[in-house]
Amino acid sequence: MTARNIAIAVCALGLLAFALALLGLPLGGGWLALLLSLGCASIGASAAFWLARKDETPGIRNHGVMFGTLTARGAIGWALGLLFTGFYVVLYFYEDLQASGMPKVLEGGIRLVDPLARLLAGHGADKWFLYGTLYTLAILVMGVRMLMKYRHSRYQQIRTLSVMFFQLGFAFLVPSFLKLFQEPEYYFTYFWPLKYSYGWPDGVHFLGTSGRLGIYFVGFGAFMTLVATPLLTYRFGKRWYCSWVCGCGGLAETVGDPWRQNSDKSLRAWRLERFTVHGVLVAVVLATAILWIDSARRGEWLGEWSSPFAKAYGLYIGAIFSGVVGVGFYPVLGSRVWCRFGCPMAAILGIFQRFWSRFRITTNGGQCISCGNCSTYCEMGIDVRWYAQRQENIVRASCVGCGVCASVCPRGVLSLENGAGHADRFPGSDRPIAAFLEAVGVRSAP
Repeated sequence: MTARNIAIAVCALGLLAFALALLGLPLGGGWLALLLSLGCASIGASAAFWLARKDETPGIRNHGVMFGTLTARGAIGWALGLLFTGFYVVLYFYEDLQASGMPKVLEGGIRLVDPLARLLAGHGADKWFLYGTLYTLAILVMGVRMLMKYRHSRYQQIRTLSVMFFQLGFAFLVPSFLKLFQEPEYYFTYFWPLKYSYGWPDGVHFLGTSGRLGIYFVGFGAFMTLVATPLLTYRFGKRWYCSWVCGCGGLAETVGDPWRQNSDKSLRAWRLERFTVHGVLVAVVLATAILWIDSARRGEWLGEWSSPFAKAYGLYIGAIFSGVVGVGFYPVLGSRVWCRFGCPMAAILGIFQRFWSRFRITTNGGQCISCGNCSTYCEMGIDVRWYAQRQENIVRASCVGCGVCASVCPRGVLSLENGAGHADRFPGSDRPIAAFLEAVGVRSAP
């Protein structure tokens, strides 16, 4: 038996142990049970990914991707999509489902991670700690796969290490440590409007009155939303966040990488994308404004409707759209369903990037052989080849700057660049306000 087969067997045994824990079968409890289940699954999978490619010549190999039953919307892909979707349904509606008679299917997993929760946060685990643990392990393990697959690209190596670092450190360990020291749980990698509660009255009040650091977290969030976001996007484009920091993007770039080719490249999808992503942005801005006005009027405006109003956005956008659909549909619609069609943070960043940023992807169309790799593997559904054939800069609001289009190009046609300014990216980019008004149809082009 080869070393890779041994690693796969260790991973399979770990997954089996975790499944048994979910079914309520005792594994001995404590750290030993955690190591035998999630520990073995993570170590085995990481070793299998490393061993599979360590002796290969560096470079992209996507042989059979468009025909595989896992990667091309085949039976295994659909089954995995249903599994992802089912997990998110159970996670978000766990209490309601229990009240309807469903068994406590997450209880075994929650008890499994109890030792880790007590070590990091000082108390027993709940369903969100279990989810955070699984989410972080998924990014770390699939991050190893990304590091090996794209090891010919320094940009991809650094970018993958970045999302792994921010997820492990600032989206998992730091929030847990804050709870250990009796401070409010705070996720430094999420800001308003993506983390909408950080900009809503109840969330601001909770942070401002909880612990010694809460008020500083309010200030940090406001600074990141109002100051850092426009400045960093001007300098680096939206990639600084969507492809380097964000946990949603981190999961899409690692776990979702096998399905990036399934993103819809049609004009119809592009039209739908622009309508839905900006629609969600408008919704969260209006919700935030309404809740603050109601708060200023001491609840006299919305009255008893204030809480249901806020919960409705959290249910339909924060849970169903971003979680159930956003991740559950990876194997069917590609890896950036939420980022492309729903994320309000991506919408704001996209507006800045499109009209006021130094970032662009330059093209050397004379070298393009029209192989289509760039368009095929664009997770945001951009027809990159169309721009390359015309030797035009790629300046799209939806582009997250992942750079995979450049990595899979056999001729080096594409290059991610930060120019000296924003005015030389496309005709009319020296007039960003006018270009914006033309794009939204307020005025016609001269």
